[in-house]
Amino acid sequence: MRFSTKSRYGLRLMAELACAAPGRATPLKEISERQQLSLKYLEQLVTPLARAGLVKSERGSQGGYRLVKDPAQTTAGEIIAAMEGSVAPIPCLESEINECPLSGQCATLPFWAGLDEVINQYLDSVTLADIAQSMAESQGGPCSQAAKLSKHPPKSAGCKAQEPGAPGCTEDVRPAGVD
Repeated sequence: MRFSTKSRYGLRLMAELACAAPGRATPLKEISERQQLSLKYLEQLVTPLARAGLVKSERGSQGGYRLVKDPAQTTAGEIIAAMEGSVAPIPCLESEINECPLSGQCATLPFWAGLDEVINQYLDSVTLADIAQSMAESQGGPCSQAAKLSKHPPKSAGCKAQEPGAPGCTEDVRPAGVD
């Protein structure tokens, strides 16, 4: 499974907006220059984000885009859903009701459903604030809100790469039956 550039660049766009001064609209041209992304492509990306109610445009000389809600209240899952739609690993899991005529006898369905659950749990555990904080740290640049954005690691997201019980890991992420 691969996520498209829409998701990757959409996350970067949203992280830039999260780092903007509170209440300030950021022109896409600024983001284009900082992130080295095509302005035309950013213009295409912002449309589904606005449609999903994640960003709002402001016109005028001080115009641009700004976030609709607090970065700590927006998840990576919401952003990716706006960009991609469903991230289900197989088509029969894309809707609430599995309409596949073979679902009752499909031996692999539990595997795919479990994978879908893990993917969605992770996407929903990482906030835009977490991503913006990470971006600010990796770029070594200013992020006016980064200091207040994320005062904690992503909700159990960091545990997957750590041993259970490691600092910042609040849950045991080992598969059942593994000690």
